[in-house]
Amino acid sequence: MRLDLLKQLNAERAARRATILVTSLDGSEQRLVREAEAAADPLADELLRRLDAGKSGVVEVAGRSWFLTVQVPPPRLVIIGAVHISQALAPMAAMVDLDVTIIDPRTAFATPERFPGVALVALWPEEALVRLPPLDPYTAVAALTHDPKIDDPALEAALKAGCFYVGALGSRKTHARRVERLAASGLSQELIGRLRAPIGLEIGAVSPPEIAVSVLAEVIAALRRSGPWERTRENGPTRAGP
Repeated sequence: MRLDLLKQLNAERAARRATILVTSLDGSEQRLVREAEAAADPLADELLRRLDAGKSGVVEVAGRSWFLTVQVPPPRLVIIGAVHISQALAPMAAMVDLDVTIIDPRTAFATPERFPGVALVALWPEEALVRLPPLDPYTAVAALTHDPKIDDPALEAALKAGCFYVGALGSRKTHARRVERLAASGLSQELIGRLRAPIGLEIGAVSPPEIAVSVLAEVIAALRRSGPWERTRENGPTRAGP
């Protein structure tokens, strides 16, 4: 691989941006295609399919053979609130290969003893999200505190960033008030409509572990229902800012 392409590939990986390294099998050509550029590439159909599947492989197009090396960011789950549901949700999410981070400014809750082996950020979401890698279409956000001061800033940032899943705990009455607050903050009805609330699939969950199962199932469904390229095209490349 050319050194300049390797540097670009590593930079895109660090920024959690999907790319494909396109290499002709006859050795005559090699280029790096970023996710946002794929639709305009001569191999657009194959590139989009590969981005959607997240798998590398050989393709034949117009009599030429190409190897497509696909680099897609690993999906992650950002949980807002170090609560009982989170204690069950975090290890289950890790088991299905989601990279889990928990944000909660309440240091009495966000402790290693309650969340062994989990990345904890004991800051308000506005501060935490500046320090963490930017939210993106490969990230799910689940707000579980019931506290608007903690949940709302995270939800607003997640919706603006086009996260593939954004959910919030609370009754329908609670959610109606949440919608009013988010609208007052300037979010469009289209963005607010992407918020899953009450959070989780309707399975009659009662206990924290059962609710965690319903949340994780909904996250997985959102991840599998549409590929990352589809999500990026629908929601745009907008990222949450400071």
